[in-house]
Amino acid sequence: MEPYLVVVAVFGAIILLTAWLPIVLESLPLSLPIVCIALGIGIALSPISYVTAANPLENRLLTERLTEFTVIVSLMGAGLKLDRPLSWRGWMTTWRLLGIAMPLTITGIALLGWSVLGLGVASAILLGAALAPTDPVLASDVQVGPPNSKEEDEARFALTSEAGLNDGLSFPFVYLAIAIALSQATGEPWFGRWLAVDVVWKLAAGIAIGWATGKLLGHVTFRVSKRSQLSRTRDGLVAIGITCLCYGITELANGYGFLAVFAAAVTLRSVERRHSYHTELHTFTEQIERLFMMVILVCFGAAIAEGTIFDALNWQVIAVALVVLLVIRPLSGLIGLAGMPQPRDEKAVIAVFGIRGLGSFYYLAYALGQAEFDSPEILWVTVCVVVLISIIIHGITVTPIMNMIDRRRTLLAKQEP
Repeated sequence: MEPYLVVVAVFGAIILLTAWLPIVLESLPLSLPIVCIALGIGIALSPISYVTAANPLENRLLTERLTEFTVIVSLMGAGLKLDRPLSWRGWMTTWRLLGIAMPLTITGIALLGWSVLGLGVASAILLGAALAPTDPVLASDVQVGPPNSKEEDEARFALTSEAGLNDGLSFPFVYLAIAIALSQATGEPWFGRWLAVDVVWKLAAGIAIGWATGKLLGHVTFRVSKRSQLSRTRDGLVAIGITCLCYGITELANGYGFLAVFAAAVTLRSVERRHSYHTELHTFTEQIERLFMMVILVCFGAAIAEGTIFDALNWQVIAVALVVLLVIRPLSGLIGLAGMPQPRDEKAVIAVFGIRGLGSFYYLAYALGQAEFDSPEILWVTVCVVVLISIIIHGITVTPIMNMIDRRRTLLAKQEP
């Protein structure tokens, strides 16, 4: 068989599955990521295993670039579909998850990495920073619906907005790990530069450039004369252009591109919140995101079947993965939401369904390219196991639990006078 033609055929099949599987799985206790991983395992064990020979988990730079692009497209889609205007009170659940739950999660995971896995300080912090954020790509099953769909209850809103912002806000901790690792190698002081550049400047640049890009392109798209309005194109490809432009400019300015893309999406939406063009923009980003997500997870499934990535697997790694998913994230989330008016079951959903995914792969691949860390094989296997278990647990439970929450909410609404 001609390898190129086989690859083309398999890629075509993945594209078709990208379009069809969400409809098939909509009411089943099974998620698209689980199917993707199973498909990758099947391909790796078949005579056409060479289709997934370019395994991204065995190529740091390829992993970094593929996951980077997928995440920024996902962040644009997440920002576009949020109907709720940005405000301090309206987004209070999000601020609590970011300001309380996330630092607690990073600290808890770092302590586990240091005490149980035997990692050094820099590697332990990197593990915490990589595994703390809720993934915007794989969390689609617990996110709000398309723009203006009115599918925005508090649990879905909190998980969507958290996934949009925490990818940018985890980066200071990734850079903290990098700074410590470089300092250990060179002996140079690191705290002042990390605080001034990696925290203050990069956060400020990400927010400012994202806001300016969204505001400018929002006015060009919706507010110029009707004859030249770009919204008349109805072309969803514009969303990818905005994503890449904003991300590239921000990174060139040494800011946090992830944060800028989400800020640009939220700002663009605010310029003309009810316009139907947001639906086309969101739909196209969702399709591109889903396609890249499937390709990466098929390769992840192939890596699982091949087995090399799990050479360093031991009981400590499995124990840490389970504690991260079943104890640290839920407990940190509940502490962060303490005192909020939401029902306990909704708080539990928000705290538990912080799925880990492609963003974790990106952070680890990026950091390992910036400095030397001890025990990189332990870092990789721990991240892979956490992501795999998260995909399985959350993928199986999310549909029935969210359906139960929706039914309870509908019943309460009917009982209200």
